[in-house]
Amino acid sequence: MTLQFERHRRLRQTANMRALVRETQLSVNDFIYPLFIVEGSGVRNEVSSMPGVYQLSLDQLKLELDEIVALGLKSVILFGVPNEKDAVGTGAYHNHGIVQQATRFIKEHQPDLLVIADTCLCEYTDHGHCGVVQGGSVLNDPSLELLAKTAVSQAEAGADIIAPSNMMDGFVAAIRQGLDAAGYTEVPIMSYAVKYASSYYGPFRDAADSTPQFGDRKTYQMDPANRREAIREARSDIEQGADFLIVKPALSYLDIIRDVRNEFEAPIVAYNVSGEYSMVKAAALNGWVDEKSIVLETLTSMKRAGADLIMTYHAKDAARWLSEQ
Repeated sequence: MTLQFERHRRLRQTANMRALVRETQLSVNDFIYPLFIVEGSGVRNEVSSMPGVYQLSLDQLKLELDEIVALGLKSVILFGVPNEKDAVGTGAYHNHGIVQQATRFIKEHQPDLLVIADTCLCEYTDHGHCGVVQGGSVLNDPSLELLAKTAVSQAEAGADIIAPSNMMDGFVAAIRQGLDAAGYTEVPIMSYAVKYASSYYGPFRDAADSTPQFGDRKTYQMDPANRREAIREARSDIEQGADFLIVKPALSYLDIIRDVRNEFEAPIVAYNVSGEYSMVKAAALNGWVDEKSIVLETLTSMKRAGADLIMTYHAKDAARWLSEQ
């Protein structure tokens, strides 16, 4: 008697056959590369907890930009690391803040490169929180005015996209109103709509010098145990005028990426965060994993989960590896 069953392996026999039926495609166009810009000159400091990632001063930025463009990357997101900080994060919205300077520099040297400006206060405040602090509490509504000022200042400097990451209630509405009032109606908002109070952010805080000086961010970032809340957060931001929705982190939140993808038509951005990057780098440096294959598999999983774009520190390496295939 002949057994009757489906032969799924027929479509896996060769590399070309597998490529022919591949459902999820990873492209260099998917990647957004983070840059950490510091004040001063001659600065190219490798972040100890993030091998291959550097803090760069403006005079070191041109070579980095040339490499980024040569690899085919289309966009970067800027994080500023100022020399001086104060209670209200003045450096975030100053016309000559480090992100504003870096944006003008990029637009001068690589005008076609999309510049996304991270819009937050934590790198610029002496307390390390993402808003105005009073009596040990992070105040929501007084923070909105400063965030709107920051967004307008970044748009004035030439930022193509504003990416607010603070998780204050109403931040998208305040920033949209501020941008529109200043004449920047065409500048889109890439909202960190779904941002969890995650333990995966540690290396980033080394790179951006943004560790809170007291407490934590659990009163404004989301509880990692919550799933339905992500839809409420994302819906609020869409209703307030967000053009993109970011889910952060990515790897432990692939279910959330899929939920948000299923619910909304806006482009979804997965942020492959610093802790996710550093774990792979550490394992690769110890010879425990094959870095190329595990990175491309990880990034593909984010696309498969529903992300349209991926912010990742692996972007340059991934671009090289994809060009070799």
